[in-house]
Amino acid sequence: MILVRLVLSAALVAIFGVPNASAQVLDDSLRNSAVRGCTGSKSVIIRTRPGAREALRKSLAAQGRRVKGEFPSLDAITAEVRCGDLHALAGFRETASVSDNATVQGHQLTTDAMATANSSWSRLMEAASAQQLQANLFSTLGVRQSVLGTLTGYVMSPVGVAIVDSGIQRGLDFGSRITAFYDFTHGDIRAAAPSDEYGHGTHVAGLAAGTYVGVAASARLIGLKVLDAQGQGTTDNVIRAIEFAVVNKNALNIKVINLSLGHQIFESAATDPLVQAVEHASRAGIIVVVSAGNFGRNVTTGQIGYGGIASPGNAPSGITVGSLRTFETVSRHDDRIAAYSSRGPSRYDRFVKPDISAPGDNLLSVAAVGSTLRLAQERRGNVGNYMRLSGTSMAAGVVSGMVALILQSNQNLTPNALKMVLQYSSIPVTNDGGPGFDVLTHGAGSANAGGAITLARAINPALALGQKWLTASVTPRTIIGGEMYVWAQRMVWGNHIAHGIGIIDEQRPSWALNIVWGDGLEDDDNIVWGNSDDDNIVWGNLFDDDDNIVWGNLFDDDDNIVWGNLFDDDDNIVWGNLFDDDDNIVWGNSALLGSVLR
Repeated sequence: MILVRLVLSAALVAIFGVPNASAQVLDDSLRNSAVRGCTGSKSVIIRTRPGAREALRKSLAAQGRRVKGEFPSLDAITAEVRCGDLHALAGFRETASVSDNATVQGHQLTTDAMATANSSWSRLMEAASAQQLQANLFSTLGVRQSVLGTLTGYVMSPVGVAIVDSGIQRGLDFGSRITAFYDFTHGDIRAAAPSDEYGHGTHVAGLAAGTYVGVAASARLIGLKVLDAQGQGTTDNVIRAIEFAVVNKNALNIKVINLSLGHQIFESAATDPLVQAVEHASRAGIIVVVSAGNFGRNVTTGQIGYGGIASPGNAPSGITVGSLRTFETVSRHDDRIAAYSSRGPSRYDRFVKPDISAPGDNLLSVAAVGSTLRLAQERRGNVGNYMRLSGTSMAAGVVSGMVALILQSNQNLTPNALKMVLQYSSIPVTNDGGPGFDVLTHGAGSANAGGAITLARAINPALALGQKWLTASVTPRTIIGGEMYVWAQRMVWGNHIAHGIGIIDEQRPSWALNIVWGDGLEDDDNIVWGNSDDDNIVWGNLFDDDDNIVWGNLFDDDDNIVWGNLFDDDDNIVWGNLFDDDDNIVWGNSALLGSVLR
């Protein structure tokens, strides 16, 4: 083993030059494996400095290491290396990062609720019944009314939504709208007939674009299969699917990518290859919707915790979605954030996530015939072609459908501008105590399709910078179920909250592509996006008034979270033992945060 490591090190020296002993480029998962003295091999994703990827690939292949794939957009390769190779790979200046090729899985929970009332109904009858059962979801989102009321007379090509998941099964709910399907589960790209052995992807696709139970019933679906029959996959296959979507976005008309999956965060967003793949897609103009994760509650004690956002939910440019319980009513007053929904801040970077929340609890959608999840439901007595699942996966599917509708009303919105539209028009969510949830729990608020479409239609992105880009007066209120709800009128970007109409009042550089979320507020209503190298973050005034939160020493030797100057009297809250045996969730009392993070 020592000889093999020396040989590899010598080969890397020949190509990469003198090693940098101070480099810390292994992610936490690999670093912990090395400390524990792992044996055998590890599948890793190695990102290099620009221009060094090809040399690394040749060197690894020459040393007998299996190179499993290349990702040009990230300057990265996936390889199977010996545990003893890890430090050698990490120690050279041309190595940007070495990340665990982690297992990803969908973010769903099952429920015992009956999916359909009678299994003897015909399929068409089941579909009609499912549509009736889902009617409250459409009503609380303002979907059907908004489409009929605002899109009349508009003839636009259907928006393409790529479902990166366990697949999509053909059926009445999708008709001919599954326009392409590719399988990535074998480590390559294979055109294939639509399928879904697990059932998660079909359920998500049904919520996004199902004819009877979906939000955007005219959207086209592109199935990019990355999860197997057990609902698991690898990070590199997800990245491969995202790269494929970017390269083929025009040919396949991909406007939206849905990622209802993820893995634990092991490193900063700046080096996480899955996050960087999301950023790459966003820079290419694709809106990426991501589930926050289902790690908001300790499954043993039931205690609510902060810091459970999963990767790539920590992607700055992604729209990260938390799960809302609507109790199947139209009214928003009884809506609550699901206990399991992951809360921010994100590990390492302290990003305020999620960005938005949406219905995701006990949602009815398509059950893929013969799939793992459907068979599990049938063993509980839940029969029929529809089933109920809960999770941030479902919430992300709902938001992807909403994004498709928004783009149908204004296809010129950039990913940044569309996120702004969703957040600004959202509706605050109240908790049982009366005040609203904090931003680390529900983001800017609960997604409001009717309001978002109204705002999107009033924006003209073609106007020059500095010009007023609203072409019509917008009243920041939406009527849902006969009740009027005032919009949140705020945006949560990276580490800051901004309030006020001035945010959306004119065309500004912040709505362009290739923006890195960063460094502060200007004139109390405009966000200035900062350093493009992702390195420097100014922890400043979180609010426009004097209720400031200074994010200081968030990680103390990777053991504690310290919230500095949380209140005006300088009282501090210390959330201890953040990383106990790799458990990266802070379990604590959300009430203390709720009084200020609104």
